[in-house]
Amino acid sequence: MDLRDLLKVLHRNWIVILAFALLGVLAAGGASLIVKPTYTANTRLFVAIQSTGTVTELQQGNSFSQARVQSYVQTALTPVVLQPVIDELGLTITPSALAKQVSAKADLNTVLITLSASSDSPVEAAAIAQAMTSSLIDAVDQLESSEQTPGTSPVKLSVVTPATAPETPSAPSTPMYLLAGLAAGLLVGVGISLLRRALDQKIRGIEDVQKIVDAPMLGGIAYDEDAAKKPLLTQTVGQSPRAESFRQIRTNLQFAMVNSKSNTLLVTSSLPGEGKSTTAINTALALAQAGKRVVLVDADLRRPMVANYLGLEPNAGLTTALLGTADVEDLLQPWGDDDLHVLTSGQIPPNPSEILGSAAMTELVQKLEATFDSVIIAAPPLIPVTDATVLAQVVGGVALVVGAAKVTTKDVEKSLDAMKLVNSSLLGVVVNLLPTKGPDAYSYSYYSYDSEPESAQSTTSNKTGFNGSHMAGSRRATKTRSRPSSAAGLKR
Repeated sequence: MDLRDLLKVLHRNWIVILAFALLGVLAAGGASLIVKPTYTANTRLFVAIQSTGTVTELQQGNSFSQARVQSYVQTALTPVVLQPVIDELGLTITPSALAKQVSAKADLNTVLITLSASSDSPVEAAAIAQAMTSSLIDAVDQLESSEQTPGTSPVKLSVVTPATAPETPSAPSTPMYLLAGLAAGLLVGVGISLLRRALDQKIRGIEDVQKIVDAPMLGGIAYDEDAAKKPLLTQTVGQSPRAESFRQIRTNLQFAMVNSKSNTLLVTSSLPGEGKSTTAINTALALAQAGKRVVLVDADLRRPMVANYLGLEPNAGLTTALLGTADVEDLLQPWGDDDLHVLTSGQIPPNPSEILGSAAMTELVQKLEATFDSVIIAAPPLIPVTDATVLAQVVGGVALVVGAAKVTTKDVEKSLDAMKLVNSSLLGVVVNLLPTKGPDAYSYSYYSYDSEPESAQSTTSNKTGFNGSHMAGSRRATKTRSRPSSAAGLKR
């Protein structure tokens, strides 16, 4: 995982991270209130040599004092010093236990010793520090006295800062508790986010698809709340992001199929609900708007949706033609102002896979290819049934629709394996339902003629249209005057 992936994970899970950070702060704040306060009293001693000699002797004595200071620091924590403190104050603890409540340190290159004592009572802390000071002075006098002059020590310890009862507790430190709680909460939140990322196998965006699919990205379609009510390309504004997305898919498909001997495209998905039907319909509409003669075939003989979306008669269609009950040219239903014809599913049969894999289906596809510029087949999903893999063997290529947050990487990999088994040609992937906000947000930037003056729009549109739509429209007008009807073409 590189830095970019990490930032995306953090962005995607920022609410989780923030929640745990707040929990950490709250827990630390509660702990600081529950923990019993501790008070610390300090006292400082000055170590000097009792000498009135020359300057040289004084310098030597100062060096001697500095050398002795560290020894006195260690001595302050021994029973020689601590036991008298216990006896004087009447404490009910051992010297080793008292040693955990006190400390001693010496400032570097000085002869100053700082003694500290901690207790849950400020008065007791000051008393222990003061008693410890007196005990250390007595212990040094005894330890440093010579045999020739017993009771007389060449070293003198003097109190420069007496111990006083502290007014505020030294622990717990509420700011430090809160900072530690915040750090702990952030670490837990980031850890859980990374764990969720490792366990989450759902496709979230185009980058997730590119990691597992070795095929071109035909385009991405952002999630649109209005798409449920207005799913068709003709129901959206001409230069809306959704419309531009399908025009981009149309253009990429034309390049993807440039070397293909077949002009039939199968549109399928891994699971239901990824938007394969609307993608197939709108791709057919986009191709028809570019001046191509297009036929849309609803080959989903289990849950056909094309007739419902387009408002056509569903009972006579593909299965009718495959059974030989009627000629296919009589079953094609024109739709819209462009040269788009639709072959609905017809009656749902009990054996869809066998019918779609029959020789009659192959002949039907070949017949439609000879008449139309593009044949778009809307197929069932790949994983639940085998219909799509059967159809994939008789088409020029397959466009796999992947619904963001609808399928996992395992589902897509399973679909790819299914197509490899039948040697189908995967032309590319269309990622649908892409989020418009967040780290996986998808937006299609496009040029809007609405920002130009009317005269500029007119001049521009006379020269070239968006994605060549004006040129396509001119070709469509020419072809409309010269071509025979689709039904006549099928009869020939």
